[in-house]
Amino acid sequence: MKYHIEDITGIVKGKLVQQHDNAFIEHLLIDSRKMIFPDTSLFFAMKGPRRDGHVFLPALYEKGVRNFVVSEDTDASKLSQANIIQVKDVLQALQLLAAHHRKQYSLPVIGITGSNGKTIVKEWLNQLLDDQYSIIRSPRSYNSQIGVPLSVWPMNDTHELGIFEAGISQSGEMDRLQKIIQPSIGVFTNIGEAHSEGFLNRRQKVNEKLRLFTHVKTLVYCKDAPEINEGVAALWQQFNKGGQGSFEIFNWSTVTEATLQVLTVYKEEGTTLITALYKEQTIAIKIPFTDDASVENAIHCWCVLLHLGVAAKAIAKKMLQLGPVAMRLELKKGMNNCSIINDSYSADLSSFNIALDFLAQQSQHDRKTVILSDILQSGRNEKELYKEVAQALAQRGIARLIGIGEKMIQHQAVFRLSPIPELVFYPSVESFIHDFHHLSFRDETILLKGARVFELEQIDRLLEQKVHQTVLEIDLNALGHNLRQYQQLLQPTTKLMAMVKAFSYGSGSYEIANALQFHKVDYLAVAYADEGVELRRGGINLPIMVMNADPSTFDVLVQYNLEPDLYSPALLRSFEAFLKRQGIRQFPVHIELETGMNRLGFSPEELDTVLEVLKGDLFIVKSVYSHLAASEDPQHDAYTRRQASIFHGMVEKLQQVITYPFLRHISNTAGIARHPDLQLDMVRLGIGLYGIDSANTHRLELKEVSTLIATIAQIKHLKAGDTVSYGRRGVVERDTLVATVRIGYADGYPRNLSNGVGKMWVNGKLAPVIGTVCMDMVMIDITGIPHVQEGDDVILFGKELPVGQVAHWAQTIPYEMLTGISQRVKRVYFEE
Repeated sequence: MKYHIEDITGIVKGKLVQQHDNAFIEHLLIDSRKMIFPDTSLFFAMKGPRRDGHVFLPALYEKGVRNFVVSEDTDASKLSQANIIQVKDVLQALQLLAAHHRKQYSLPVIGITGSNGKTIVKEWLNQLLDDQYSIIRSPRSYNSQIGVPLSVWPMNDTHELGIFEAGISQSGEMDRLQKIIQPSIGVFTNIGEAHSEGFLNRRQKVNEKLRLFTHVKTLVYCKDAPEINEGVAALWQQFNKGGQGSFEIFNWSTVTEATLQVLTVYKEEGTTLITALYKEQTIAIKIPFTDDASVENAIHCWCVLLHLGVAAKAIAKKMLQLGPVAMRLELKKGMNNCSIINDSYSADLSSFNIALDFLAQQSQHDRKTVILSDILQSGRNEKELYKEVAQALAQRGIARLIGIGEKMIQHQAVFRLSPIPELVFYPSVESFIHDFHHLSFRDETILLKGARVFELEQIDRLLEQKVHQTVLEIDLNALGHNLRQYQQLLQPTTKLMAMVKAFSYGSGSYEIANALQFHKVDYLAVAYADEGVELRRGGINLPIMVMNADPSTFDVLVQYNLEPDLYSPALLRSFEAFLKRQGIRQFPVHIELETGMNRLGFSPEELDTVLEVLKGDLFIVKSVYSHLAASEDPQHDAYTRRQASIFHGMVEKLQQVITYPFLRHISNTAGIARHPDLQLDMVRLGIGLYGIDSANTHRLELKEVSTLIATIAQIKHLKAGDTVSYGRRGVVERDTLVATVRIGYADGYPRNLSNGVGKMWVNGKLAPVIGTVCMDMVMIDITGIPHVQEGDDVILFGKELPVGQVAHWAQTIPYEMLTGISQRVKRVYFEE
């Protein structure tokens, strides 16, 4: 379906306030950082709590974008050759366009909603049906008010089935998504507590979610959930009373009669056998999973396939081949100073562009390589498809493409016409592995992107840096979420400095800084110059304040454009002398004031020295700041106010000499939440980024960013009276099952968690530490925890077991737990 700018103006009920031509639109753009095809893109200038898309219009125009949807009056003189559509609501315009586009196609569409399992069910249905249909589906978990329109937009005549998920967080949202998805088959996965804050109760949430299914022909759901069952019954009656006719109900149950009545669920050796009664016949499937969530998701998929008429034997064969769904992009260290992004689950155009966006945001290496398999089941003309892939790679400045698969080889001429400098093609993963030692991988970021059948994880294992089996997983989505939580507390004019000192509180250096740079924080702060140097070498171009500068690093500060914190007369004079010797003037610095922390900073009595030096032109003061000593504690609020008063008085004196604008900041993580009056020009956000509410306000919905995971090396059966670990302090009082976990105090797991003080999360249960924590190993009591095997993961802290709880057991604070994780523990970064 082709749309020109005049068509779109009518569809979105807008006004074409400036027209240069009647441009043809192929791509919808909402994020200025993710522009690939400027000529055929239409940019929607969305307004968010901190960012307004209208401010990016000039920059996008400079990059070649000529088509815009806006809601504010726009200075068209700066966009003279642009087409500008003005609407009342930009998001509504995006949704109207997607809904119109969806109406042009009559293919069957499966709409999925629920509290959990939406993405898994969608991806499994794709796995189960991709040999029968050309499918279009939501990329990853694009289920929001913005994500759904972007998911539906690529629909075209070649598609035979659509699978889209819909998520809502408040009343009224589902009506808009229903008009965009227009499902003919509905799947309601389950109901839980996720996103409940926007609803009065669970029943209201069920009713709101059911609005996705107001025009379906068939609805699949589990009859065992009373709120869902009652809600569906009410909707069915409403249909009949309204004269709309009824929809077909396809439900399943483990306890009562249903369309699919589950008879048995038998788990053994990593598989689950499920038998059920369907149309008076007993049928069965076996899935390669044993967790309850996978069983529930598989049964939902089973119902859909039965409804679509897939034979029971064919379903059984397909179900046994189900693979895990990679819900995230992983970033980790690789061989020869490489960074590896592993997205080796699917290869479709939508997820390919998402992966390229993630690759583009990584600036630690200038050189970027993409290892890409054939793109399967695209429903597109293959030559045009691979031409678009080549354009996307070239637009992102990819230095090398390694193509794997017969289709990549067949269409390699398309890539050879592109400006990609290096091209290598292999018919299979096996041929790549055979030639691996002839290829050079060094000082680059490598994206692995491929369809699941190609098993690119074999290549991932070749490229991965071989280190400790214990892993600290860093959730970059959670980091971004926490950042937004704090940003929502700030005034629009207040800037934000992110603290990335101490290896970003143990989470990594340039990886975290890259994510923060992508999210457009204003400043970064590190403790020492060498941390700043690492960030600069990793491609970070944000301004960086160094909090503990010293004379031995002055040359490095200048070389890498790092801004020192000057906190004492001696340091001030020393840096002044250095700049004079080097002939450097107007170097950016920060002035730290002592107001009551009594750590670093100029005291009120030392301020005259600062004033004297600042009269010259050697320094440009970027900011003046101080530290709050107890901003998190209501008992010390009077002291906090006293510190603020001292700070304001000292700043007034400095302003007598510093005649140009500079930033003032005193508020830290806890201060952001508890002292909004102290936001001033900028705030410093530290531990809150990583999911720790240091103020204990409970106003913020923070997410744990770090998950520490180790594996079980061995399991032993011990008899009553046996002892465990050094000193024989771990005495077994009954027959006990003990697991040895690959982590110890050398990795940062505190030794005072020995002898039952600490606990670890194993298969959904807490297992206490038994005996003394060793340097490299810890033993835990797993008696009574079913299905634990050698090699299984053990969570030491994370979402299931908050780091704050582990810190409490260890009689310390989360800061110490996070920063104490040894560098020999591998960091893996992921983005959903």
